Amino acid sequence: MHAEYFLDTNILLYAASSAKSEQSKRLKARELLMEDGASLSVQVLAEFYVNATSKFKLPHDKVVRMIEALDSYPILAVSEDVFWAALQIKERYKLSYWDSAIMAAAVQLGCHTVYSEDLNHGQMYAGVRVINPFAV
Repeated sequence: MHAEYFLDTNILLYAASSAKSEQSKRLKARELLMEDGASLSVQVLAEFYVNATSKFKLPHDKVVRMIEALDSYPILAVSEDVFWAALQIKERYKLSYWDSAIMAAAVQLGCHTVYSEDLNHGQMYAGVRVINPFAV
């Protein structure tokens, strides 16, 4: 499995948002989802589900349908290899475990970029550059 770039959970959340204040972010997130080369991980799908149902109060069935619509993307399972790589990234870059697992999944998928607003824009982590698509 290989992909060009990796989408962090916040990209999916903005794509699903109906808040008027997030309209420009919603459009950018949906644009990223439409481009070829995007990938995700099971961790991202789980985080999306939890946040969409708890913070956005979207119904379970609707969120499940949204996730099912993503099944054509390369989706990396959480594995022991990703876990150990995430711990190494966490130690080296002093990130949270969850952000480290995002970076480890991106590395495993061969991505050159992670789109996220949660990490330092422009920073390289384990050979993968983070781009905040809402800052550019």
